[in-house]
Amino acid sequence: MTTVPLLLVSNREVAHMKRIVLIHTVKSVLDSFEKQLRSVIGDKVVINNILDDFLVTDFNDTGHFSPENRRRLENDVENAMLAHADIIVATCSTITPTITALRPFVSVPLIAIDDEMCRQAVRFGDTIAVLATAQSTVEPTVSKITYEAAQAGVDIEIETAVCPEAIAALRANQNERHDTLVLQMAEKITGKDAIVLAQASMAHLEGQVAQLCGCKTLSSVSLCIDQIAKTLKELP
Repeated sequence: MTTVPLLLVSNREVAHMKRIVLIHTVKSVLDSFEKQLRSVIGDKVVINNILDDFLVTDFNDTGHFSPENRRRLENDVENAMLAHADIIVATCSTITPTITALRPFVSVPLIAIDDEMCRQAVRFGDTIAVLATAQSTVEPTVSKITYEAAQAGVDIEIETAVCPEAIAALRANQNERHDTLVLQMAEKITGKDAIVLAQASMAHLEGQVAQLCGCKTLSSVSLCIDQIAKTLKELP
């Protein structure tokens, strides 16, 4: 006798919850990001996920983010809006430039995974190393850090390192090999004020990279989650 009323209350509560839609391009981030976000914001928020790995695999195959790919991402954002999202988060640095371009046309907060990471990167000195496992991530991350440096009025030098074998290992579910390759790449970095891990899939290695390189190391996931939590509190 109590099942129906309880179900109705549950549905009513969900209808009044805020909704966050996450747009992913890498399955390992899809598998981990929501859990980490939940640990900060709790259960009183609805979270939906969209996985569109073609956005990155096509870029890596062709060497550019095509107009068709942009339209595909626009559709992903539109689908998030159709789900009545209160906040939309893109968890891939490769698509940050397009996300930035779409912001004026989206009526809810549209957060890119590396927004806060790149803002903070320019605070720790003038020499920065950007480590990546996908070539598609390098130019967007460097451009965003350069923009943030200009906004802060500081001059910086950026060095980049890319290990495509690591992202290939991750896509083959060889997580340990991925981590080993990233750490081997980090071991070659010396004399930098800060290191930026360009992809969310590298974030769990932040502490180990910092220890190896002896400098401030930034990853996107925890900083992005803090930004989401702050934005959530500011919603009407």
